[in-house]
Amino acid sequence: MNPLRTLILAAAGNDTVRRVVATAPVSRDVVRRFVAGETTTDAIDTTGDLVGRGLRVTLDYLGEDTTDRTTAERTVRAYLELLDQLHDVGLAADAEVSVKLTAVGLALDETLALDNASRVCAAAEQSDTTVTIDMEDHTTTDATLRVLTELRRHWPSVGAVLQAYLRRTLDDCRELADTRVRLCKGAYAEPASVAYVDQHEVDLNYVRCANVLLAGSGYPMFATHDPRLIEIIGERARWYDKSVEDFEFQMLYGVRTGEQLHLAAEGHVVRVYVPFGEQWYGYLMRRLAERPANVAFFLRSLVSRS
Repeated sequence: MNPLRTLILAAAGNDTVRRVVATAPVSRDVVRRFVAGETTTDAIDTTGDLVGRGLRVTLDYLGEDTTDRTTAERTVRAYLELLDQLHDVGLAADAEVSVKLTAVGLALDETLALDNASRVCAAAEQSDTTVTIDMEDHTTTDATLRVLTELRRHWPSVGAVLQAYLRRTLDDCRELADTRVRLCKGAYAEPASVAYVDQHEVDLNYVRCANVLLAGSGYPMFATHDPRLIEIIGERARWYDKSVEDFEFQMLYGVRTGEQLHLAAEGHVVRVYVPFGEQWYGYLMRRLAERPANVAFFLRSLVSRS
């Protein structure tokens, strides 16, 4: 693993660093490049702007590793409020929600997480939109897939997320290739026993997984900012005789915004992953770890505003 990435991911769990970043006068302004804001209103405003530019959106209420039922319930209610507002302002057709199961109680009880995720899925159905269940670190993969299976008994359109850096993911892609799947590289610090640590190996596995998903009858969603992978996916989609409506690209809010608009202008479906909420620190650290350019941007912004 890249030493800088290791350092940043370690900082994500460091309370001292967390306090410094969270309390620095300029930090919140910098964070707004990658996070829509802290409130539902912020999320709706950002969604409206992106949809107006020809993009689609998936919204993530930030929070994970919930350790009490009160916090899990607060997260569920935040999603219910968000879904109601998406429907009320007419954005539900172009915006869905992404849910981390640890945010709704997975660490407490798998049944609790299933019940809470079911409430979100039911509300999404009422709002005429969909839900994607985010994947987290490898220790939660099996539980996440079990909950996903149960959710799909009632809501077959619920999306899965698979991470190309995990060694198991190619097999998981074969199992889920006829469903709605988001393929990403992965953003957690994982041991070599379960994950590829060399970036070239991760990329190769991403392409192998993309081929499996494109060969299936499902709806693949390719989350990547890598121009090489975007080009390869386009070529492989044509080889599998897929139209631009048969798959989509996904990118993070605030990253390669010009490319997002360029791909959309070419007719591709492009969905922007938009996080919001007060618990932005862990998310920001993972985004910085993914791309050194993000670190440079963050540090330049701190210097220029200090």
